[in-house]
Amino acid sequence: MAGVTPSPGRRAHVVAVLAFDGVQLLDVTGPAEVFTTANAYGARYVVRTVSLTGEDVRTSAGVRIGVDGPPESLPPRPGTLLVPGRREWRRVVADRQLVARVQELAGRAGRTASVCAGAFLLAEAGLLDGRRAATHWRLAGELAAAYPAVSVEGDPVFVRDGDVITSAGVTAGMDLALALVEEDHGADVARSVARELVVFMARPGGQSQFSARLAPREPGHPVVRRVMDAVGADPGARHDVETLARDAGVSARHLGRLFRAETGMTPGRYVESVRLEAAQALLAGGSDPVDSVAEGAGFGSAETMRRTFQHVLGVSPTVYRARFRTTMASGRGAHT
Repeated sequence: MAGVTPSPGRRAHVVAVLAFDGVQLLDVTGPAEVFTTANAYGARYVVRTVSLTGEDVRTSAGVRIGVDGPPESLPPRPGTLLVPGRREWRRVVADRQLVARVQELAGRAGRTASVCAGAFLLAEAGLLDGRRAATHWRLAGELAAAYPAVSVEGDPVFVRDGDVITSAGVTAGMDLALALVEEDHGADVARSVARELVVFMARPGGQSQFSARLAPREPGHPVVRRVMDAVGADPGARHDVETLARDAGVSARHLGRLFRAETGMTPGRYVESVRLEAAQALLAGGSDPVDSVAEGAGFGSAETMRRTFQHVLGVSPTVYRARFRTTMASGRGAHT
């Protein structure tokens, strides 16, 4: 994948992508497409894909990726190091030459980012010790077990801890790249890239990788299923633990045990997740005041909703609406 010439008038920002055999195709091409598309809107990214030998690599999809050369061909101080992943992560971290190269390049880069299982390479290189990190939700437990010095967060789309950013699976790499474009060039440029690529404007890093209403997909216990269905049907109703337990015919303590066993979260946390999703939908799809959205989603007050948005998504409800309404409005306008 050859580097793309940036627009003139601004210092070039080199994005170095370290590829290797078996790498997930979209881990490489998704972020690269975001960065190079941003060049049409005033950015100056140069994407340089390298491999240890300087030879092309074959991806997990069987598609060969052309590279620009070995790591030695990179400038002394690349702006961003992007480390993609491979599902068979044990084979990757066993490559000591690859791990050493990640350490060396990260020490030179302005910031380091990983996509999906690329977090295992960063962890093996010691770059995530004492840091928060994200990866694909299926791999979060394996990352935590293999690298106990890393604070693994299995739910967020991406996590930033200092100059290291780790993202969840596959398409989350595009969310990460959009966030970096926004950091470098502002929200207007990032929104333009998102519209061009027909994707949502960068999801806030703390947003869940999947809907709370789909996790777990099929809870085994009928009591848990019944409670989840009740909360999902009307997020704004009264859903304190005592009320949920009484309606389900069990004690609050027993309901808590069942929920933790089936979902890994408390009933209260699940209710908050569903209400957060409901508020997101109301903010993005309507024009009701924030107070009305908070009441309709079950938060009770705008301040309670604001605190939840800040804690989980890292943005306020007003900022969330501005990000998503802009993209949605443009999409509707395209059909008028």
